[in-house]
Amino acid sequence: MRKMVSILGDSAIEKGGAKYNFAFSLGKALVDNGYRVASGGMQGVMEAVFEGAHSSKFYREGDTVAIVPSFDRRGANPYADIVIATGLDIYRNVIVANSDAVVAVGGGSGTLAEIATAWTLKRLMLAYADCDGWSGKIADKRVDHRVRYENIPEDRVFGVRTADEAIAILEKYIDQYSSTFAGIRPGV
Repeated sequence: MRKMVSILGDSAIEKGGAKYNFAFSLGKALVDNGYRVASGGMQGVMEAVFEGAHSSKFYREGDTVAIVPSFDRRGANPYADIVIATGLDIYRNVIVANSDAVVAVGGGSGTLAEIATAWTLKRLMLAYADCDGWSGKIADKRVDHRVRYENIPEDRVFGVRTADEAIAILEKYIDQYSSTFAGIRPGV
């Protein structure tokens, strides 16, 4: 089964800007390297990463999965192959954050909520470091004090500056981040 990587970030970005270029190249690199790409499926970073995925010579139908907040599938961007219309509004962020790995690109409070959720779910996390928003603030930091993986002492939100760096971190760590969230327990 192919691994899925969720991309989080700004819903409005400048086409051709740094966030757009990073997200586009990341989407392409993910599909080039055999990953599926998930996101909230709307515009901005989400559309750029899906567009990049479609540009890969290895792209095939089903490589992009949009997890949209409404019941209306038509709200998804045109590069979404599979549209899951949740009707959960912001609560769908938990589903978006529950991929094999998560990459944040910029982002405001919604992205911050997804980052915190992905951390709690023990996901491999990456953040585009060269931008404003939460990804730039959290890159190369831990979200909190918890030890999520005893065998990964360098566990953190790995800061990346290029799609190639993101792929290298995914290839190195994705299989090590295999635990699943077991529920809230006192003292953990």
